[in-house]
Amino acid sequence: MDYIFEYGLFLAQAATIVAAILIVVGGVIAMGMRQKPDQEGHIEIKHLNEKYEYIKDSIEHVVCDQATLKNEAKQKKKLKKKESKDTKKKLKASPDGRMEDEKARVYVLGFDGDIKASAVDNLREEISAVLPQIREGDEIVLKLESPGGMVHSYGLAASQLKRITDASVPLTVAVDKVAASGGYMMACVANKIIAAPVCL
Repeated sequence: MDYIFEYGLFLAQAATIVAAILIVVGGVIAMGMRQKPDQEGHIEIKHLNEKYEYIKDSIEHVVCDQATLKNEAKQKKKLKKKESKDTKKKLKASPDGRMEDEKARVYVLGFDGDIKASAVDNLREEISAVLPQIREGDEIVLKLESPGGMVHSYGLAASQLKRITDASVPLTVAVDKVAASGGYMMACVANKIIAAPVCL
């Protein structure tokens, strides 16, 4: 009987030690994850036109014959060369090194909202990065999707968009699926809203 009692006591001690080790290890991992410094975000810049040019070229390679493709490639090469020369001339003639007739740019930002509007920090950073680059004629498009959420969080997000309109930069909000409640508050700041009737 003593043997069974001692064996049971040994198992209880072993289980207690294993449980204590697991708790300590879990606590250390949790503290390590909490104390990690916030990782710096990054802004990724993509030229959307390049994507569509690639698609167009792919389709032409399937649809057009080789002679037509060669002819178009020569024409494009000549045009590129001419544009390059014209650009160099204009840059030399311009006192500030900028061309006056450069094409307007459209900056596309994204906001994928949740109840807490967690993406507002990223939105603030993106707007702070883009606004100094804006020239006359440029505009900003925000792809917005949000089920709504906390009023104060979405109020902060709307105030970030107000920075754009206060700088007299045209702002368009494009709603992909839904912009309810706080998302609607954000969209109302824009100069123009693009959405299906069921999205707002």
